[in-house]
Amino acid sequence: MRSALRLLKWLLKAAVFFTLFAFALNNQGNATIYFFFGYHWTAPLALIVLAAFAAGFMVGILGMVPRWRRQKNNTTLPNGI
Repeated sequence: MRSALRLLKWLLKAAVFFTLFAFALNNQGNATIYFFFGYHWTAPLALIVLAAFAAGFMVGILGMVPRWRRQKNNTTLPNGI
């Protein structure tokens, strides 16, 4: 039973990977992002989506840092050390 569940997990991971890989292959066309003051960035659409995902991931991690530090400071050491 455990091996069947493990196989199912790997198949799900593989399906997600190949879906995202196919998405990246289908979106190889260039896209342009326009910033302020006339600056712009032209890159493949898949790279822009990846950059947006990475930026969102970093914002989420940075948003969790204060909570992690508070939890670390409030924990006591085991065995009275």
